[in-house]
Amino acid sequence: MHFYNYLIITSILIFLFTLFLIIKKPYNIGIGYSAIIGALLALIFNVIVLRDIIKVFDIVWDATFTFVAIIIISIILDEIGFFEWAALHIARFAGGSGRKMFIYVVILGALVSAFFANDGAALIITPIIYEKMKALKFERKNMLPFIMAGGFIADAASLPFKISNLVNIVSADYFNVGFFTYFINMYLPDLFSIAVSLIVLFIYFRKDIPKNYDVRLLKKPEDAIKDHVIFKFSFFILTLLLGGYFLSEFLNLPVSVFAITFALIFIFLGLRSPAVNLKTVFKNAPWNIVIFSLGMYLVVFGLKNAGLTYLLGKSISYFAGFGGFILTIYTGYLAAFVSSVMNNMPTVMINSLAIHSANLKNTMLKPSILANVIGCDLGPKFTPIGSLATLLWLNVLERKGIKITWGYYMKVGFIITIPVLFVTLLGLYLRVFLF
Repeated sequence: MHFYNYLIITSILIFLFTLFLIIKKPYNIGIGYSAIIGALLALIFNVIVLRDIIKVFDIVWDATFTFVAIIIISIILDEIGFFEWAALHIARFAGGSGRKMFIYVVILGALVSAFFANDGAALIITPIIYEKMKALKFERKNMLPFIMAGGFIADAASLPFKISNLVNIVSADYFNVGFFTYFINMYLPDLFSIAVSLIVLFIYFRKDIPKNYDVRLLKKPEDAIKDHVIFKFSFFILTLLLGGYFLSEFLNLPVSVFAITFALIFIFLGLRSPAVNLKTVFKNAPWNIVIFSLGMYLVVFGLKNAGLTYLLGKSISYFAGFGGFILTIYTGYLAAFVSSVMNNMPTVMINSLAIHSANLKNTMLKPSILANVIGCDLGPKFTPIGSLATLLWLNVLERKGIKITWGYYMKVGFIITIPVLFVTLLGLYLRVFLF
């Protein structure tokens, strides 16, 4: 009993200390090093043991390798002007209407998030949106609707595919859900999420969205392309990659196999391209985010050892007694609020373990698994530390000289996320129980 009390107190203190390092950044310690310090403290004070590291790696390796591969692909495509070309097209397609462009920016963000993961959307789309707003001579208040919408939709639209969010991969792998099966269950909630996100974002920012802009201030989309050969091949290669993802379930292969294979193809093409600097590509890859993710997994695994998983599992089992709708809503909001405090990556692992321990009936197991994913995808918008995509997004904006305060971010996050999350979970309930 004494050791158990020690475990609870120590794991909580280490977790809080790690959060302090991440938020305050004393001595300019990066988030990756902060999480690793927390993980080392957990190991030193016996909150976790060596076999826990193996367990965590076994759960997250596929997601981690997939993340790195997708980010490398995204950066190479960005180097050749792929995403800028797309952004310029939508800006011209909007025909000078600020409101139309706002809608198209959200749709572009949703597509990039779906195919290149939420982290890719935050890393690539954010600076492009900023540069286009700057070229159009928008004031800061007119930029914010587009910047905030781009940051929000990166997570809100990261539902449809297994590779759209690391959270999705971790949960799907843990419960042996294949790529195609995952997509069939999540396409409807994703459509609900995009639709309601667009509506809520538009209503919230409508006063600051400029009515018109001068299209002539933007360069032609064709001028953004820096390597026409890779650009033309990229559509074919990305189509094959998506097909490979779908085949992964039937071939019983992890999605990282296909992500890494096609990342190597893009690297090979990059070697032959004057527009791609591979040293820059690898330098700009967010390795600190990978380190942060692994470190936080271990820190939070210490909370699991202290009984957090058991408590969460008991609560999920309790709400399962009220039926599928209540269970779906509860699990989704539980995942959302826990994610906002301890980051969605370790949260999805802890909640997956909790759901597994709840011994739910098959009819209740599927909605709880998927609601956990939705909560971990959308819930992080409550706080800046909720997701890796948000941390990337804030870092990109800070480099551009745009400071988003915690107070402003959390105010917008709560107002927008609460209704979007509810409607998305409603879409999940309809998909699982009615369609």
